[in-house]
Amino acid sequence: MVQPQKRRLLRRLLDCVAGRVLELKDELVRADLCENPCLDRVLQDLKLTPADLEVPIPKYFLLEQSTAVRERGLILAKILSRLEPESSQKSFIGMHRTEAIILVQKAERARQGRLRATFMREIRRDEEQDRRIREDGWHKFSQCQAAVTIQKVWKGYLQRKRTQQDRRTEMEFIGMLPSPNQVEHLSIISQACLWEDVRRLRQVEKEEEFQAAMVKAHDSLAETEGPDMKEKMKEQIRQWFIECHDLTGRFPDYPDASSGGSYSIFADKTPEQVRMELEMQVQENKKKEQEKSNEKGKDEKKKNKKGKEEKAKKGEVDAVLQVLPSKCIPMISAGHEEYLNTWKNQCESIQPSQNYDSETLREEKRKEVELEIRIQVDELMRQELRNLRLVVDKEEERPLRAPKKTPGKKTGRKKEKDLTPNRSVESLYEELVISGLLRKSESVALKDYVGDFLYLGSALSLAKKLPMPSLFDIRQNVALYAVLRLGSPDIHAMAPLIRSILLVGPCGMGKKMLVKAVCTETGANLFDLSPGNLLGKYPGRNGAQMMVHIVFKVARLLQPSVIWIGNAEKNFYKKIPKEDREMDPKRIKKDLTKALRLLTPGDRVMLIGTTSQPQLAEIRGLCRVYERILFMPRPDYASRYVLWKRMIEARGVQPTQHLDISALAKVSDGYTPGHILQAIQSVLSERRFLQLSKRPLVACEFLGQLAKLDPVYREEEESLKKTIGGNVWSSAGKGAGNHQEMHLGPSHLISLRVGACKDHRGIRSPLTGTSRPHWARRA
Repeated sequence: MVQPQKRRLLRRLLDCVAGRVLELKDELVRADLCENPCLDRVLQDLKLTPADLEVPIPKYFLLEQSTAVRERGLILAKILSRLEPESSQKSFIGMHRTEAIILVQKAERARQGRLRATFMREIRRDEEQDRRIREDGWHKFSQCQAAVTIQKVWKGYLQRKRTQQDRRTEMEFIGMLPSPNQVEHLSIISQACLWEDVRRLRQVEKEEEFQAAMVKAHDSLAETEGPDMKEKMKEQIRQWFIECHDLTGRFPDYPDASSGGSYSIFADKTPEQVRMELEMQVQENKKKEQEKSNEKGKDEKKKNKKGKEEKAKKGEVDAVLQVLPSKCIPMISAGHEEYLNTWKNQCESIQPSQNYDSETLREEKRKEVELEIRIQVDELMRQELRNLRLVVDKEEERPLRAPKKTPGKKTGRKKEKDLTPNRSVESLYEELVISGLLRKSESVALKDYVGDFLYLGSALSLAKKLPMPSLFDIRQNVALYAVLRLGSPDIHAMAPLIRSILLVGPCGMGKKMLVKAVCTETGANLFDLSPGNLLGKYPGRNGAQMMVHIVFKVARLLQPSVIWIGNAEKNFYKKIPKEDREMDPKRIKKDLTKALRLLTPGDRVMLIGTTSQPQLAEIRGLCRVYERILFMPRPDYASRYVLWKRMIEARGVQPTQHLDISALAKVSDGYTPGHILQAIQSVLSERRFLQLSKRPLVACEFLGQLAKLDPVYREEEESLKKTIGGNVWSSAGKGAGNHQEMHLGPSHLISLRVGACKDHRGIRSPLTGTSRPHWARRA
């Protein structure tokens, strides 16, 4: 869309819809006490696919802050370039000339040896062929027999080629194979990208025109209609002074600026209505005092009856889901109403070139000019009211009454003492980069975290088993909890506040990849507060406090920001091991908790922790710091199938019928995505890639590489499940910003048990008892 006014309305509606989605997600978690609601039956009833559940990442997250992200990238690259020469000199290792010559000679002799072996193989093959011909004797063909034999071979070859081509054409027609005409496909994509760039340029041009028109319309209205507005407001306020003085015998108090000034006077109320309301309030107060004295005796009698009734109704109320009030629905309704009143019935032919609507712009600016003029008029009329009191009533200036404060919880962020008041953001940013606490994040898209949907979630729930989340659910939760909130300040302000999340899972599940994907999708800064990265930096108690303060200060000033803590369990060790005592991993624990509490809606700063050993930490402290804890179990069969297929295709290899991906997905039960990627990288070397045309890829080639890797063993999985089942899964029951802990009972521990999975030969997989599969032991 190019029209700037419609774009603003659409953007506001999109942010509200995203905020509403996050509110619904929070309601589902609060109702089910689980981060992954099973929606497979809902999809079946609505005749939808799992792709319809995928949360799209809006492109305007990066487009709106592209300039700021580019500038920060240049500054970061400039600082890192100054540090590279020292590191490159230290890491360079020289080699003596004699050693280099010997190394080259070894390589050359090996090459000559391979050539000689190839020649000898060909010679032996030729000799063997000659020997067989001598033993069998020559078989002479006539000219006709020879011609018929050649024709048979040639016609058979042509027919097989035609059949193969017809079969491929049929598969392409029904959509089972990609189209071979890649040139046409690439031309279409390039043309689409070209038109997208043209639209982006038109959007920028129309936005600049609209900005200039807004300034021009504001100045024009202030110059032409401003004086008339000012005089009209003055006359209305003077008339109000006179009417109130005639009715009450005194001049009224002028409303202060916090209550809206003179705008609150003309809220469709006459002075008579205001006087009647005041008299009614006095009478109601007297009646309430009399009723309170009479009801005190009755209340004591009713308390006993109500107590019994409340106990009976308590069970019914707990079973009903109480939906919290939404911040987004009123804004969505207001935006929809604005569309109906302004844009729905407007003919598109009036604006064929997507220009702004001048009449709508003048109406909006007229309201702004009126508010500005009203502020000036209020100052003038307050002074005029003082003069009238002195002249007419001989009355001095009345003291202003302070508005009554409604009792309730204190709102707002606590004032934080600034430990670096005299330092600029640029100097703090450079200090963090030099110390290694602010890093350059790798570019990783969230869609690269491949995984399939959990299709049997409802069936497992009916069988009283808590289903494990799939990789699709993990990607979905990261998009909802981190990407959408950090991408837009409006969404962050409307959605339930979540300051921190913890990713728990075995090594190789892609936890760091998800952290990098959040930074890539939102353009966020990446701060590294991992215990291993803090060794020797900012020593002492005051040093740790200063370090956390600087990190959170820069993160808030340069939003959005992600603060990553790898091996998050080390900050909450039950007992610090001897090898980790030197780094003192628990020294930032208190300061980190305090800094997190100071984050409010609008502060697009999120703490993301990753751990593979939560059982080593004090779970109570871990749950206080991390508001959402996402468990990442080993991938299921569907996710493993997609992983094998996508990762092989990413290496530039198109799977053929010779490669049984289903068998690979079956035998790789217990292996993480990291293991699968490592096996594919080992097998698909450059030399093997060149041999694909002669020797197609087969599944058995990957078994040897998988056998060299250790899968996720049963003991490790059970330890994680016990920790997660007893404590970590309870974090789903916490409300936004609420640190109250809720522990699940033993039944949830039983439901987290993973059933015994068997491969196609009936031998149990690594997760269910055996140390390795049968094929791994043979390899």
